[in-house]
Amino acid sequence: MGLKKLAEKLADYKERLDLGQTQEIKPNHVEKVLKKLRSKVTELEADISEEDDPDKKERLIRKLSVAIEQVARAEWLLNEIHTEPEPAPSS
Repeated sequence: MGLKKLAEKLADYKERLDLGQTQEIKPNHVEKVLKKLRSKVTELEADISEEDDPDKKERLIRKLSVAIEQVARAEWLLNEIHTEPEPAPSS
């Protein structure tokens, strides 16, 4: 899954959180996205170290910056989901 798709998933989860629909967000789904993002960060770091072309290297560095930002968002979202109180059971 590409960086753009992962960012879209996180934005969707954030929107659900803002609407109070945390029960629809499965922590394991966010953890999966987080795992993929961390993998992408590692991959981009390796690509940057191997790249000789300064233009390509600059583009990869920008992508890495975005990926790191998305990791931070995913970690925040996961923390928010875990700290949300459970909805009261309806009678």
